[in-house]
Amino acid sequence: MFNIVLVEPQIPPNTGTIGRLCVNLGATLHLIKPLGFDIDDKAVTRAGLDYWKELDLVVWEDFDTFLAEHPIGKNSHLATTKTDKLYFNARFKKDDFILFGSETKGLREDLLLANKEQCITIPMGGKGRSLNLGVATGIVTYEALRQNYDGFEKITIANTLEEN
Repeated sequence: MFNIVLVEPQIPPNTGTIGRLCVNLGATLHLIKPLGFDIDDKAVTRAGLDYWKELDLVVWEDFDTFLAEHPIGKNSHLATTKTDKLYFNARFKKDDFILFGSETKGLREDLLLANKEQCITIPMGGKGRSLNLGVATGIVTYEALRQNYDGFEKITIANTLEEN
């Protein structure tokens, strides 16, 4: 459905939670090294629960290698606090790449400056600086799903009840 890209994630439970989210959305999770943890870390798999084995996961050695294969373009969205372009005004399409930076650094400033049209943000009140990476990924990705809901493979409540 979508490609969720975590650039140098640092906190294992965030990545595990996002992996679980990706399984439920039919999204591919791209992890860009260096990672702040071992991919087999208990905290990753605990947050991802039994979903982790179902995850469509691609691990990249570095950001330049990822960019060589998937250059930033119209199918890219760069999540940042350094823009005023709201995520719900962006137009998401199936197979888009939605990039999130590390919990401590965000995405590189040179990348953001070179791709201002692809930058998106989540509005926040004046007392906060940022949101948890898992929360931010969920907010943006479910907006992308809302815009592309037709044809989404989903489990309906009616189907679930009939099976019981």
